[in-house]
Amino acid sequence: MQISTSLYFDRASQQMSDVQNALTQDQTKLSSGKQVVQPSDAPNKAALITRIQTQLSIQNTYQSTLTTINTRLTGQETALKSVSDVMARISELAVQAANSTVSSLDRKNIGAEISALKDQVVSLANSQDSNGSYLFAGSQVSKPAFGPDASGNVVYQGDESRMTVNVGDNRQLAMNMPGTDAFTNVARTDASGNTTGVSFFQSLTDLANAVTNSDNTNIQRGISELNTLQQGVSNGLAEVGTTQSVVDMQNSVLDQVILNLKTSLSNVQDLDYTTAVTKMNQDQLALEAAQNSFAKISQMSLFKYLG
Repeated sequence: MQISTSLYFDRASQQMSDVQNALTQDQTKLSSGKQVVQPSDAPNKAALITRIQTQLSIQNTYQSTLTTINTRLTGQETALKSVSDVMARISELAVQAANSTVSSLDRKNIGAEISALKDQVVSLANSQDSNGSYLFAGSQVSKPAFGPDASGNVVYQGDESRMTVNVGDNRQLAMNMPGTDAFTNVARTDASGNTTGVSFFQSLTDLANAVTNSDNTNIQRGISELNTLQQGVSNGLAEVGTTQSVVDMQNSVLDQVILNLKTSLSNVQDLDYTTAVTKMNQDQLALEAAQNSFAKISQMSLFKYLG
């Protein structure tokens, strides 16, 4: 078989080009620290890397959602703890007003303080998060949870809906708390034995009026109702605490899932530097050998042996 000079040069050039390309890929991988720089390097691994990265993105989104929920829970907890403190003060004042030695004038002053404290509780019940959403309005987060009706009585303006969001592949949590979970109604029985539901703030208003007017019967009723109101606030705090525990546990689960995914991604994607450097050195030697061989063979000529 005869090999023409042009064919020899073409083959030698192609061989050196292939080795040069391999060396370039080695250097690119070393500089990036990745086994797969382009999908064409390893299509199967590239597809797996994409799937793992997608799962990581999803898990990170879950964690971001949990952070948002936890921020809202912290706001709810702060508000309810403050409400609990104010309610304790109202209870203290109501018991003081029930004392027969307190004068009518003193009761008016106590009634005025209770009324002011009630307004403070309304303000706390209308607490907002950093985005301006009302914490206790259910899904009606754009308007205050509690506000006056046509008669001027403070009523609940939110709803009972709970907005659930995904915090895991098979886990959801509520982002909001209806105000009626913490600011509960009380059951009141009138002189005829009929029982009706009285709102949280109406009960406080009636207590303030009873103290102002030295109405001892209704003061005693108000003191009794305060226990129910305070229990509702305590139940709301307990609900917040329970949800915070769930958030912490779910964050721990996600941390482990993300760690496993990152480990899998590293195994598929990250470069083994020892192996990569060895291969680059081999390709470098191959290139140098090809260049030296080509240089020597290209200088050979039949005319050197004629004469």
